[in-house]
Amino acid sequence: MNRKELIDALATKTGSTKADADRNIAALIDIITATLKKGDNLALVGFGTFEVRKRAARNGRNPATGAALKIKAFKAPAFKAGATLKVAVNGGKK
Repeated sequence: MNRKELIDALATKTGSTKADADRNIAALIDIITATLKKGDNLALVGFGTFEVRKRAARNGRNPATGAALKIKAFKAPAFKAGATLKVAVNGGKK
């Protein structure tokens, strides 16, 4: 599903316009981004948790040349699925 299909599905599910659905999705993405940028987690009980994970600096290799290179430490956004979502995806009951 891409963004356009998500907008269509949200508009249909909520009975709102596609423009309203687009604004709501954009606002949600902005809120999640701002929360992670501050270093905080965003937990939606049953759905999952958006969080920032710290990756340590490490040595790597250029796959094309085989040359060694240093990879800097960085923060990576991550999503950890909640129990209810995991059960729904696996088709089981909780």
